[in-house]
Amino acid sequence: MQIDGVNIMKKILVVSLVSAVLAGPAIAQVQVEDAWVRATVAQQKVTGAFMRLTAAQDARLVSADSPVAGKVEIHEMVMEKDVMKMRPVAAVELPAGRAVELKPGGHHVMLFDLKQPVRVGDTVPLTLVVESRSGKRESIEVAAPVRPLNQAGRADHGH
Repeated sequence: MQIDGVNIMKKILVVSLVSAVLAGPAIAQVQVEDAWVRATVAQQKVTGAFMRLTAAQDARLVSADSPVAGKVEIHEMVMEKDVMKMRPVAAVELPAGRAVELKPGGHHVMLFDLKQPVRVGDTVPLTLVVESRSGKRESIEVAAPVRPLNQAGRADHGH
């Protein structure tokens, strides 16, 4: 039996191209830096999570989850008629190559119905869901250390 190297290479190329087309574009890779969660006091049932996100391709942060909370939402703080208001948002845009800060006083992740207090020294697991322009979603696991309530250089969240 003789093997035709050219025909085998053609078949490999065709299979590779078909696989690439079926797989679609690569999902946006997102780098998570300086993730942290604000410590709580006794009986406090909400806190915020903050971080810096940088996407290699245009993407959106569409949801978040954590086993320490009954509910997790993406929020923003905005000024309306000289009053700072907080409200949930459907997503946070992550433009390619540009760092987006989730921080006190801006976009952030809210953890509601905490199952127990989060204390300095704890680490809070978070799952971020990012959606690419093509609509494909990827989950990113984050281990966010807990920082003090009034850490220097950080605005108070107001909760």
